[in-house]
Amino acid sequence: MILSIVLFLLVNDAFSVQGYVNIQKDWFYALNQYFGQYSKTAFNFTQLGDASIFLSFIILLVIYAPKVWESLISGLLVSAILCKSLKDLFMVPRPAEILDQDSFTIIGRTLHGFSSLPSGHTITIFTILIIVMFAFMPKKIGYKLGWIFLMLSLGYLIGLSRVAVGAHFPLDVLIGSIVGFISALLGIFISRRYKIWNWICLKKFAPVFIIAIAACCVSISIKLYNEKIIVFYLALISLFVALYKFIYVYIKK
Repeated sequence: MILSIVLFLLVNDAFSVQGYVNIQKDWFYALNQYFGQYSKTAFNFTQLGDASIFLSFIILLVIYAPKVWESLISGLLVSAILCKSLKDLFMVPRPAEILDQDSFTIIGRTLHGFSSLPSGHTITIFTILIIVMFAFMPKKIGYKLGWIFLMLSLGYLIGLSRVAVGAHFPLDVLIGSIVGFISALLGIFISRRYKIWNWICLKKFAPVFIIAIAACCVSISIKLYNEKIIVFYLALISLFVALYKFIYVYIKK
């Protein structure tokens, strides 16, 4: 996929910032206009690319499947480094920075600056979903194909929501998904090779997660106060359940 994108950009003389934007401007307008019609759905979906939101739904895996979280921590650290490095390297302007803001749909906060490539939300969600996909991969081929399709579809829907809200170009999302996939594989490799996170399942470290979950509850409550959308309600409910479970595990004799 990386080679195909490089060849595509090379053939179309799109290695410059202006060329990169021009080659996909029509795709951006078409996708933004189509998905932008479903503004509430797009805005809810795009929140799932925020690590603090999506991880709220799977925080209980620390208790029930700690090996998954060992890979997640490593993978997300790798993804953060790659995301920052690539954004600083490419310095591609966001749509609102280079295009007329009246020509496309913007949902939520208008994002400016030169950090469009790659999409950080897409990197994050693909890092998480690919690790979860491998961790719970069914054995039967039919279920396996269905599971892979479900995870990839969810990842690209969340990625496309970044185009729908006017925050990223389509290739930002595609490249972000590749970077997320690589980050996930590196996270799995690191957690298997180096046992640096195997302490997370120990009962004595439960207060660390209790404090972290409580902090996330406060953070999401603030977001919910500003934007009353369903995904924030669901994330907050999930965190309260996780907080109860971690406290129960910690005080259980």
